[in-house]
Amino acid sequence: MAYIKLDKNNFFNNLDIIVKKTKSIEKVAIVLKDNAYGHGILEIASMAKEYGIKKAVVRVESEAKLVEDFFDYILVLNSIPTTINVKIRYTINDIKSINSFAKGSLVELKVDTGMHRNGIVPSQLKDALQSIKKCGLVLDGVFTHHRSADELSSEWFWQNEQFKKIKQEVIEFGYKDMRFHSANSASLFRYKDFDEDMARVGICAYGVMELPKVFELDGFKPVLSLWCKKISSRELKKGCAIGYGATSYLKYDSVVSNYDYGYGDGFLRINSNNFTTPNGSKLVGRISMDNSSFLSNDDELEIFNDARKLQDSSK
Repeated sequence: MAYIKLDKNNFFNNLDIIVKKTKSIEKVAIVLKDNAYGHGILEIASMAKEYGIKKAVVRVESEAKLVEDFFDYILVLNSIPTTINVKIRYTINDIKSINSFAKGSLVELKVDTGMHRNGIVPSQLKDALQSIKKCGLVLDGVFTHHRSADELSSEWFWQNEQFKKIKQEVIEFGYKDMRFHSANSASLFRYKDFDEDMARVGICAYGVMELPKVFELDGFKPVLSLWCKKISSRELKKGCAIGYGATSYLKYDSVVSNYDYGYGDGFLRINSNNFTTPNGSKLVGRISMDNSSFLSNDDELEIFNDARKLQDSSK
């Protein structure tokens, strides 16, 4: 079965860059939603704790419960709480959902400043704050999400201006000791002098961070590499066809090995006859459900160590 290797040194390298930008490790919240972007939620949580990260962001309550022993603060993006836990905050994504939260729930209010996905609209802010108070919820933070921080446009700036107005209105309502945050990975690195209470770092922590060159972003390293093991090998003559449909014929006598990785593992069939591993082993023939053939005799084969390069090979 194919397996993943995680490079802790690369992960810590990325966190070093992030902490340098936030100017405080206390402001870093590692995003662990959807199994830590496929890296393994428990594995990444463990390494983040070892590094000293104390905050995390997850998608649902079940993920929060998996990692609650690793962090002091966890923000859940999309769940109504079933229990009250002093470590866990739950996101209010819709003004109509406020009545669904149990009294005493620790919550953070999401405001839609332009993403037009989740969150209350700014005109609902006063009503939402009144409902939160009326329902006895404990408001711990207010945040928003940028839609185009990774694009060279003015949108990042006007969303920041929108959020400044939201902050002021929340403070004037009476919530003076509040956590305000808007920065995702791309947004964090748009700041010349980061001054928010927290940065929610996802993709940059995993080393797959790209911004326009004008921002001079450098130094991030991919954390994940994907490997597979050899099932069998054979020596084949020039002209032999490999795999289903006989879509590939050997141009010379070759050692061809079959490895336990295929489209059932997410290896897109579009890569058939059109893929080369980082060490130069060429894929031959059509990708099968649970195995693929390469011009290689290695016992293990690295399929990729940078998801961006695999993405480019699929275009």
